[in-house]
Amino acid sequence: MNRISFNLRPVLLLSLLIFVFLSANGQSQQTSGDKISLLFIGDIMGHDEQIWSAENRETHMYNYDDVFKYIKPVIVDADIAIANFEVTIAGPPYTGYPQFSSPPDLATACKNAGIDYLVTANNHAADRGKKGIVSTINKLDSIGIPHTGTFLNSSCRDSLSPLMIYRNGTSIALLNYTFSTNGIIVPEPVIVNMLDKELITKDVKKAKDKNADIIILFLHWGTEYDTIPSKSQTDLAEYFQSIGVDLVIGSHPHVLQKMVRVRNAGTGNDDVVVYSLGNFVSNQRKPKTDGGSMVRIELTRIGDKYTISNAGYYLTWVYTPIEKYRKKFFILPCSEFENNPGFFDKPDAFLRMEKFISDSRELLNEQNINIKEYLFKGNSWVLNN
Repeated sequence: MNRISFNLRPVLLLSLLIFVFLSANGQSQQTSGDKISLLFIGDIMGHDEQIWSAENRETHMYNYDDVFKYIKPVIVDADIAIANFEVTIAGPPYTGYPQFSSPPDLATACKNAGIDYLVTANNHAADRGKKGIVSTINKLDSIGIPHTGTFLNSSCRDSLSPLMIYRNGTSIALLNYTFSTNGIIVPEPVIVNMLDKELITKDVKKAKDKNADIIILFLHWGTEYDTIPSKSQTDLAEYFQSIGVDLVIGSHPHVLQKMVRVRNAGTGNDDVVVYSLGNFVSNQRKPKTDGGSMVRIELTRIGDKYTISNAGYYLTWVYTPIEKYRKKFFILPCSEFENNPGFFDKPDAFLRMEKFISDSRELLNEQNINIKEYLFKGNSWVLNN
């Protein structure tokens, strides 16, 4: 019996050494290879037809959850989802264009769909004046959706901007600005972040002082309905990259514009510029405005640095069938539905989605640099490299 125990010792010792080595190696990989996925979502609008669609005619309560039910699985798959909330929550009367005020239930539905953060600095932020800005901030706070871009006063801006996001050992600074409030003066003390180079330069420095690993600018800019970025956009993007911004994400044109991923010679990391995500949900039905994109960026952290390990986009389209005499709104992930014409109530709806897909792919295949489309194959999404 002693001989058996003696013979087992080398085996046990070897097994123990292998276990320790594998455990240490696995721990090292986990520590040096933390990953995080970011999903950026375009314009969430609130036109009159969307408000009427969400209303229960008997109770006069509102529910927007169905709008997101087909796109929700893609949203919740990301670690962090950030969207442009291009309405106010200013209370009744609830109206769409030109002065948006949606029921707070729209924001609740965003949260239920997996959207984690909202940016609120856009050209409709001041549609209902000071009251609308204050009400929107308070409602989002009460619902529990972190947000940035508009502030109750300078003290709040100083303490809350940049919005710092901490996930998987990574610190992310989110900053949001708009080029305009449609000529509406923003009365003190409330603040809407304006797209000003000097202001943004100071805020980027502040983000660096907070030791942000990643700095994101979500900008409301560009020319409406123009699929080509303006010189102002490209010049600003180059400048922001030169001062250390990692991701520039654009909204406002209501149509898609190109997406670019390039190596920053100064930092050695890849930078991404998405000039316009297009519409996420709206009642705009003209060609190219009836859909948009979501951009997913995956980051891998190794030691004290990160790298963009993947960057791609999902095309989305707003399907508006009539159900029980009421226009409905559903955001569809295009690739999942482009081979399913039987899903649609009318052949014309399917053809309109096909047209959006064709136009979008033609634009982005020609204009994009190092950012490809996510395609639905089998039961999963695959980056079309």
